Amino acid sequence: MCGILAVLDCSDASDVKRAQVLEHSHRLEHRGPDWSGLYQNGGCFLAHQRLAIVDPAFGDQPLYSEDKAIVVTVNGEIYNHEELKKGLPTHNFRTGSDCEVIVHLYEEYGENFVNMLDGVFSFVLLDTRDNSYIAARDAIGVTPLYIGWGRDGSVWFSSEIKGLNDQCANFKAFPPGALYSSRENNFKRWYSPPWYSGFIPSVPFDPIVLRKAFENAVIKRLMTDVRFGVLLSGGLDSSLVAAVTARHLSEPKAGKLRGTELHSFSVGFEDSPDLKAAEEVATYLGTVHHDFHFTVQDGIDALEDVIYHIETYDVTTIRASIPMFLMSRKIKSLGVKMVLSGEGSDEIFGGYLYFHRAPNKEEFQRELCDKIKALHQYDCLRANKATAAWGLEVRVPFLDKAFLNVAMNIDPEAKMIKCDLGRIEKWVLRSAFDDEENPYLPEHILYRQKEQFSDGVGYSWIHGLQDHAAKHVTATMMKNVSSIYPHNTPTTKEAYYYRMVFERFFPQHSAILTVPGGPSVACSTPRAAKWDPKWSDNLDPSGRAALGVHVSAYESPNPTSLVADQDQDSANSITSEKKKDCSCCCSTSHS
Repeated sequence: MCGILAVLDCSDASDVKRAQVLEHSHRLEHRGPDWSGLYQNGGCFLAHQRLAIVDPAFGDQPLYSEDKAIVVTVNGEIYNHEELKKGLPTHNFRTGSDCEVIVHLYEEYGENFVNMLDGVFSFVLLDTRDNSYIAARDAIGVTPLYIGWGRDGSVWFSSEIKGLNDQCANFKAFPPGALYSSRENNFKRWYSPPWYSGFIPSVPFDPIVLRKAFENAVIKRLMTDVRFGVLLSGGLDSSLVAAVTARHLSEPKAGKLRGTELHSFSVGFEDSPDLKAAEEVATYLGTVHHDFHFTVQDGIDALEDVIYHIETYDVTTIRASIPMFLMSRKIKSLGVKMVLSGEGSDEIFGGYLYFHRAPNKEEFQRELCDKIKALHQYDCLRANKATAAWGLEVRVPFLDKAFLNVAMNIDPEAKMIKCDLGRIEKWVLRSAFDDEENPYLPEHILYRQKEQFSDGVGYSWIHGLQDHAAKHVTATMMKNVSSIYPHNTPTTKEAYYYRMVFERFFPQHSAILTVPGGPSVACSTPRAAKWDPKWSDNLDPSGRAALGVHVSAYESPNPTSLVADQDQDSANSITSEKKKDCSCCCSTSHS
């Protein structure tokens, strides 16, 4: 992922202003360490920090139309750019960049072309013929983008808050699936499928259709001219991404990528459940596997850097970002510039354990929609910024637009956890890849129960962070917390500590407002609290509080490992029991 910065409608076109724009663009240099570019037309500036993935030699930005009247700076990938080019035969493409197609689509269709793009993106496009401009963000908000307003009337756009936080009187997150037009001076939605608006679908679940849609989503994300890999936790989602990728690379249709060695990466403490499961999956798939170890102290040492880069004070996001941040640095040191990851699956299929309590399919579906709409504030933000901190690009096939159209139009009745029918969480996804003749994964991995990422790296991780925060936040400080932080008031010492660090880097009220309130893991959302009122009393947002349905964390005498005290036959036995009646997943809460 690259970094973009744009300043439009600025009254100052001086060299001093140009130097200021450059300085702010360089704050994003970690996102794009390969090259930087700046275009200026009077008081309009478009800057770019490039991470070269497609056409590394010639795809530098900003990009231009043939007459250079249209200029664009883009962060993202357009997966259907070759198909779109075929519909633009009269245009001369100067580069092999997938993003150049945006310029020529605008020339042909004006502002109404964004829904033609299949990919993830944030871009700002300037039409120098009248100095009008548009900006847009992808459907779900996989790529970050912020918009701000200067007191001089200027409008700023930046991939991260740090690009504009001391220049704008006010700024906010650019809404996903939206387009901003200077001609109309407002936002309009370009992405609004029926499911997004609360429609309850009734399409029967077809495992083959779902499987094919996901395979297509993974394969199109292998569009690259650089070394790549997969993030592999050993859980269902990342394992399926790795399995589909490995299978594709062995087939003739993989083209130039055929036979490419697939590298996989995992992170955790030496005894973490994720490392054990990931190693088994990697062996099964034949990937070149790298597991990285870190300690509680390593994570604490990186904590402030992580908050600076991910730009949030949300507790669960920070917990999960630190291991990902550390792992990304290791991955980049190996010469890998792009990785695939499994974000989004839990939101699409109801993978969080509190979904066991959903009372009906309508409630289930509405909660899925709310979770997907919030992804840009949580998992997408974490995945993008924790990797981009080291100039690494992450791609997330579960959030593919075409795949979402298939997955979110399945009758939600099929997604619900049904103990009497043997359906555990994410049953439809597991079922779609349950191929006995040509297995994608070992059965006990395909039916492995969810681990929260911050738990999967090692159960002592959370306690280490909490103990560290307790050294810096006293009981007296907590007594006055609502007076010091009246907005999004922290409820724990850990949350208080993260808030202090965040506001040291980003003291503006606008920055504080970019972080949503309340727990980010939905076991404590208002809707979930209605499903089971006792959940609203939980101050810790971790899914570990999920309410007695997690076998390894609550029923095992030693919760530091998923199967550490079981032999493989025992692990398989648990898997079989889950497939039969999932009684272990629906047990009552343990204190």
